[in-house]
Amino acid sequence: MSARVLVAEDDPKQARLVRVYLERDGHDVLAVGDGRSAIEQYRARRPDLVVLDVMMPHVDGLDVCRILRAESAVPILMLTARSTENDQLLGLDLGADDYLTKPYSPRVLVARVRALLRRSGAVAAADQPVLRVGGLEVDAGRFEVRVDGVAVQLTAKEFGILEVLAAAPGRVFTRAQLIDRAFGFDHDVLERAVDTHVVNLRRKLETDVSRPRFIQTVYGRGYRMAEQ
Repeated sequence: MSARVLVAEDDPKQARLVRVYLERDGHDVLAVGDGRSAIEQYRARRPDLVVLDVMMPHVDGLDVCRILRAESAVPILMLTARSTENDQLLGLDLGADDYLTKPYSPRVLVARVRALLRRSGAVAAADQPVLRVGGLEVDAGRFEVRVDGVAVQLTAKEFGILEVLAAAPGRVFTRAQLIDRAFGFDHDVLERAVDTHVVNLRRKLETDVSRPRFIQTVYGRGYRMAEQ
């Protein structure tokens, strides 16, 4: 697995450590030290994944995340010293795909990057079947989603949840089950974060979020894909 990774980290020692570990894993890494440079280099180089520190000069990581997410579905792994639940949910709500709290293990960061690249389709198998539910198509091999023939851009974690639900229409999945099946080893994802991802999915998939065609809430249990 080899990918182009942009690392935005204002601490030179941390940036060097992340770069060394990612390069050892076979990736082509570019490191920048502030948010403005992160935006510029993303637009110039179009990396496969962004590792993004929250606390940076000029433009902070949360604003960078918001800007990048408005422009693309590139996987974003956020790094932060903030460890509260609300801080994590804010990053996810802005479109981050994963979240690591400092201090972290560089080996865990590398594993998270690998998982995000797999889920994003950068290394997806081309022969995976296309899942079809009503007007919804989920193509895991190409990391593409279409609703009534129109392409929809999703983040890696949104795609992971949707793929799990679309593979078993009518089956109810608890939040814990969705975390386990969609995110693999990433068991520290908060169950409330699943709700945030579902809200974002409905905004992108549904014409009327108050009457969803696809993802249904089963109160007291979790979520299911509507049988169509």
